[in-house]
Amino acid sequence: MTATDTRSPTPLSGIDVWIFDLDNTLYPASSNLFAQIDQRMTEFIGERFDLPWDEARRRQKQYFRDYGTTLRGLMTEHDIDPIEFMDYVHNIDVTPVSPSPELDKALERLPGRKIVYTNGSCRHADNVLARLGIAGRFDAIYDIVAAGYVPKPDPRPYADMIQKHGVDPSRACMVEDIARNLVPAAALGMTTVWVRTEADYARPDHGGVGHGDHIHHAVDDLIPWLVELSGSVGK
Repeated sequence: MTATDTRSPTPLSGIDVWIFDLDNTLYPASSNLFAQIDQRMTEFIGERFDLPWDEARRRQKQYFRDYGTTLRGLMTEHDIDPIEFMDYVHNIDVTPVSPSPELDKALERLPGRKIVYTNGSCRHADNVLARLGIAGRFDAIYDIVAAGYVPKPDPRPYADMIQKHGVDPSRACMVEDIARNLVPAAALGMTTVWVRTEADYARPDHGGVGHGDHIHHAVDDLIPWLVELSGSVGK
């Protein structure tokens, strides 16, 4: 499998805003950082509702399927305080993620503004970006709080994000590991990049989305692709 393939002739040379997902995108899924968050979400549900692990796990995944995020399901069905939930689930060890001078250099060379758009919190994003050594490369973080707790792939926060940050979608590129989260970005006119993953929920055919025109480029590994890209468009 190649490091990158282009599914349409969508160019990247005219991009002046780069929008990156955080978890399993700016760091490899093999770090298993999100696995810690996933486990703590199950623990939160189990403790809050006095449920055995298996039932808490089942409910967590049901909320994710029905509402887009576990948090959204808990807020909708149980009026859970989102700050309490996020403080609990993001209390994790970020040391499995290694600092990445190579990623830092590639982002430095990449022309244009860079924004992190995450279904997590700013606190979590700050911790991860600091661990990676790339915190200074981003102009803004648009998190789940800024989105009014409405998660990707609901189209509304995408529109809000581009309005708040003055983004011209025709000159913006969004990079994501969950393919369905690229659907609203493509609909707005953004160029999209899918960072391939083996997780079923992240694949293009999950949830009936299909292999449509919403994926313009696909890469196996973000860093070598970004290094090559920054060298070409950053000249």
